[in-house]
Amino acid sequence: MACMLGLTMISELEKLAEQVGLQLIERGEMLATAESCTGGWVAQVLTAIAGSSAWFDRGFVTYSNGAKVDMLGVPETTLARHGAVSEATARAMAQGALDHSQAHWALAITGIAGPTGGTPEKPVGTVCFAWAWRDGGCEAQNCCFRGGRADVRALAVRHALHGLLARLQDAGCIA
Repeated sequence: MACMLGLTMISELEKLAEQVGLQLIERGEMLATAESCTGGWVAQVLTAIAGSSAWFDRGFVTYSNGAKVDMLGVPETTLARHGAVSEATARAMAQGALDHSQAHWALAITGIAGPTGGTPEKPVGTVCFAWAWRDGGCEAQNCCFRGGRADVRALAVRHALHGLLARLQDAGCIA
């Protein structure tokens, strides 16, 4: 599969980021991110939006397990039991981003972008997401994306933003 990353994808990501920002401004709330396989790409897309400092608090790039533990407080037992690429770890990352920020919302991404690192149980393209909010709610999801490293990362950023936007729009029911 050829890399689909291009101006269309970048434009789509920035439009999603802008919609997320509008929702957060309307609510008077802030967002934090915790990223592993995307290496801060979500934070980059969010901060590409002028005025994002009004609704984006901070981003954590926790590529190594040690960074997940040190910066976000992910329990070593979670990493040992479930692995870095798991819904349990994504949930702990999102909760850690909330605990170490002023944000009301957090999203977390951890996965295997490739081209190596996959296993039969967790093939390349496996990405785990979590979205958490300050009053204690947290939802996680596991996806498997196809394509090369850039594709997996771009699709993960898009999925994370779509997921956050959906949760913000439904927040009247869950927040």
